[in-house]
Amino acid sequence: MLIYVIRHGQTDWNAEGRLQGQKDIPINAIGRGQATRNGETLRDLVGSADGFDFVASPLSRTRETMERVRTAMGLDPMGYRTDERLRELSFGDWEGFTTAEIKKSVPERLRERSKNKWSFIPPGPDAESYEILSWRIGAWLASLKGPTISVSHGGVLRSLFRIIGNVDENEAANMPIHQDRIVRIEMHDSEAKDGAAAKSTIAWI
Repeated sequence: MLIYVIRHGQTDWNAEGRLQGQKDIPINAIGRGQATRNGETLRDLVGSADGFDFVASPLSRTRETMERVRTAMGLDPMGYRTDERLRELSFGDWEGFTTAEIKKSVPERLRERSKNKWSFIPPGPDAESYEILSWRIGAWLASLKGPTISVSHGGVLRSLFRIIGNVDENEAANMPIHQDRIVRIEMHDSEAKDGAAAKSTIAWI
């Protein structure tokens, strides 16, 4: 199974270093350009993408990115579906703040986060850790029926690198997640000729 995953284009909050989470912040001019260029890259890779399912997070920044990607591919911009499981993780009460602002108010909590960023849950009733996010992303992966093109979020891509690439938790939580590149995933569920399970791969292109 072949999967291409794109992070949504840049937002003003991304540019300001604000924790965005599930706040519905639109992409900016730079983000719109990133979305179009990623769509052009996909067009060169898969052509009209016959047989591919297109699915996005339901937040507006991912939906606009998907629509621009599909337009650049020469496809109907609205020909995709959304999946709630692809929402970004919730940063709870910290959404909308920069880490510098959080450090001023609760430095001890930020130090706690830096020690174990993958499993840390911010304050707030709906807050999640990357570990919690990875559970629903794993369920999403298991639900896929065929080749897929998806637009989602930085936390989702961190989860995918952890689940598929077996990247260390600390590395996954801190790795740079690009908005102008695409992740290619090749998943295998059959056995190789020698009886060993074929290895799934994940990489930036």
